[in-house]
Amino acid sequence: MTKTKNDKKDILEKDPAEETHTAEEGSCEEQTADTESQSGAQDEPAEEKEAEEGTEASGGEETAPEEAEEPMKDQYLRLMADFQNYKRRVAKEREDTRAYANEKIVTELLTVLDNFDRAMEHDADEGFKEGMQMILDQFNDVLKHAGVEEIEAHGAEFDPNVHNAVLMEDTDEVESGHVSCVLQKGYKLNGKVIRPAMVKVAN
Repeated sequence: MTKTKNDKKDILEKDPAEETHTAEEGSCEEQTADTESQSGAQDEPAEEKEAEEGTEASGGEETAPEEAEEPMKDQYLRLMADFQNYKRRVAKEREDTRAYANEKIVTELLTVLDNFDRAMEHDADEGFKEGMQMILDQFNDVLKHAGVEEIEAHGAEFDPNVHNAVLMEDTDEVESGHVSCVLQKGYKLNGKVIRPAMVKVAN
């Protein structure tokens, strides 16, 4: 009985120290938990900030290529426009070359045609004159197929674009300002005047 009481007394004497130690350990654990909690709370905003910065950076990277494509797109459109203009210019030059390639030789043949016309104005044997007319008609057909056409002159209103007035005369045959006489026929080649008509114009 005495031993049991002594044991209880020893336990009672030891308890305050142990309780103090236990309390200190609990306090340390609570401080550690608080520190970890604060550290975790501080880390979360930092992670969120890094995530936001990463998103912004990603958005900037997506926008940059679009901005870089604009000048390239404009340059492409300009190049396409220049190329289309070049194609039209080349096509026109090719067409003009084909249309007027024979201009020089046709102009020289007009002199021969003038001589045919003068020959037909003179009196000659009827058979001979008929043969000359057939040759002249054939000649005119060839020139027509080549794109040559005679400029309308006699009785037409004077046009400085197609007529070359060399004389003015008083006449009642035509109205004033109209062609009264054709001295030399004029011709066009595919719509282009290669020789204006030489004419007299009524006052």
